[in-house]
Amino acid sequence: MTTGFALSFDLDYTLWDLDTVIERAEARLHDYLRAHYPRVAERHSVEDLRRLRAEVVADDPGISHDLTEQRLRALRRAAEAVGAPASMAEEGLAVFLAARNKVRVYRDTEPVLRRLHRQHPLLALTNGNADVHRIGLGHYFRHTISAIDAGAAKPAPPIFREACERARLPPQRIVHVGDDPETDVRGAAAFGMRAVWLNRSGIPWPAHLEPAPHVEIRDLHQLLPLVHRE
Repeated sequence: MTTGFALSFDLDYTLWDLDTVIERAEARLHDYLRAHYPRVAERHSVEDLRRLRAEVVADDPGISHDLTEQRLRALRRAAEAVGAPASMAEEGLAVFLAARNKVRVYRDTEPVLRRLHRQHPLLALTNGNADVHRIGLGHYFRHTISAIDAGAAKPAPPIFREACERARLPPQRIVHVGDDPETDVRGAAAFGMRAVWLNRSGIPWPAHLEPAPHVEIRDLHQLLPLVHRE
């Protein structure tokens, strides 16, 4: 790593645990529909709403990177099917997103971000629709870039290109940290960034994926000596 570099971080499963979060958010949404739009809830189970999401993506693959738009369109279809008001979709989406942002931040996340952001620009890169500000980590990041912003999901280049443009740095001066071998490590390395694989569970690197990570760590604390060594 060189002087004058930035770090970008994936969010889900990198800075917080996502296990059961989406399922709980979908259940909370369905509870809301049952209470406020019972005909919609009676017609569409949680599984039905998931199928509607798949249908809207099949109808318009151009939104495959935009999870928020997928859920909004699915809810609109669910409302139309029973004659519910169009406003139901926006209300339901707000309920889902509120629950989706109730996550358990890993214990190493905030201490490491607190130290790093004082010395280097930090960026958040995500394929999802989590909101670092609602979660309470937004003040550590200079920029937050989603697949929605970039128009494509990792590992495609646009989100990494957007990170370079926001940071005003070339790819080789950005270190990307993420848990996913395909979307984070392969995507960042192929774009020319330094790729750090956060392998919390200690699984083997998938043999079919190239390039391999530049660095592998088991927790975020191990990132600090790598940064301070340079």
